[in-house]
Amino acid sequence: IKSTNHEHPFTLLVSQVPFTCDGCGTGGNHVAYRCGTCNIIIHKNCISLPRIIKSKWHDHRLLHTYFHYIEDFRVLNCLICHDEVNTEHGSYYCSKCNGIFHVKCVMKDKDSYEIVENEDEIEMPIESSIIVIESNDAGEATKINHFKHMHNLMLGPFVGGYENSCDGCMLPISDPFYYCSECAFFLHKACAELPKMKNVWHHDCKEPLALISDKAFLCRRCLYVTNAFAYECCGCEGKICLRCVIALTPGARTCLKHEHPLFYYPKHNGKCNACGTTTQAAFCCKDCNIVLHLRCFSLPITARHKCDEHLLSLTDYDDNSYSEHHHCDICEESRDPNRWFYNCSTCDTSAHVNCVLGPYPFLKLGSIHEGNDHPHPLTIVKKKYYYPDCEKCGEPCVDVALECSKSECKYIVHWNCVTPVHPWSFWAWYRR
Repeated sequence: IKSTNHEHPFTLLVSQVPFTCDGCGTGGNHVAYRCGTCNIIIHKNCISLPRIIKSKWHDHRLLHTYFHYIEDFRVLNCLICHDEVNTEHGSYYCSKCNGIFHVKCVMKDKDSYEIVENEDEIEMPIESSIIVIESNDAGEATKINHFKHMHNLMLGPFVGGYENSCDGCMLPISDPFYYCSECAFFLHKACAELPKMKNVWHHDCKEPLALISDKAFLCRRCLYVTNAFAYECCGCEGKICLRCVIALTPGARTCLKHEHPLFYYPKHNGKCNACGTTTQAAFCCKDCNIVLHLRCFSLPITARHKCDEHLLSLTDYDDNSYSEHHHCDICEESRDPNRWFYNCSTCDTSAHVNCVLGPYPFLKLGSIHEGNDHPHPLTIVKKKYYYPDCEKCGEPCVDVALECSKSECKYIVHWNCVTPVHPWSFWAWYRR
């Protein structure tokens, strides 16, 4: 049989013996085919394996090969299942990123890949979100222009910037990052370098996703409301926040509260170490027993709340042996010392994660909210001390609200009185 993926024909082996397929790396004990020139034995179905595919699991094309040199790869773990790939047998790999995949993993879902029929067709380059204006001697961009911001951005450090949040993912700023010298705009370097268009494995549509900003929406993955950077499907218009896109990118991920790399498993039954809820998908560590679901994996490492004048730090274990200290200083209810919480070491303030963050921790305050029936633009605000009555329901506007940007107009409404996304019921359950 002539193969489209191999230069030599394959011949049927008369004797049926157990073997490991050199095409996909899995076992077989029935009919086998052999290339006498290369001494390759494969399943009959693997004769027709496509040579090149475009997969939703990766930004570049993937090529099939029957064996690799180990030194070609930094990591030999499959970017889908995270188990080691045996380079003595067939696999798919990316020649640009040195990423590698098991054949069975990358081809498990027929809707997640497309066969590249014309190998001579030039692969469309990934369109960058930034234009590099200046670079240092090491080739690192020190001054850039991002298509989602009007001013140029400079590479940090910037004194006073570390108490701000990234305008892309809304998580606290940490090195390396870019900042705007003309306005309060910050982007992590990783957030700034994300492409304008992207395919993601966890989205059902075959259409690519486009980078957007300043649209308030409910993220399909973490169920948080945000108006920061996000990716929007060009087909169904579904939106996924930047935190989820980055966290769910195949490969090892880094969590600031854990020393080892974490890997995401779409099917994992267990309990989250951070909040104690049962998980159906989670980030897990191969070196220890830590399990985190998506919402807890992306928690801000620091946060502010009016209960304390200092920044509160995310803490993963309470070593205070006195039971009377195991309470929340915001809701004044008991707190599990084995669950993550926010703490101020100076004031000894401790509080539940969701009491500190509230239901809208990733809404960008001060930005204009579009799509309302008020004649003037409405600004997203958070009321902490003065609570005027809502124009819709008449109740005091506590926490997040929409306020008229014109000072002479006193119009103000609850966020959840006028917006179509209402995560309150989910947040009430999650807060337990």
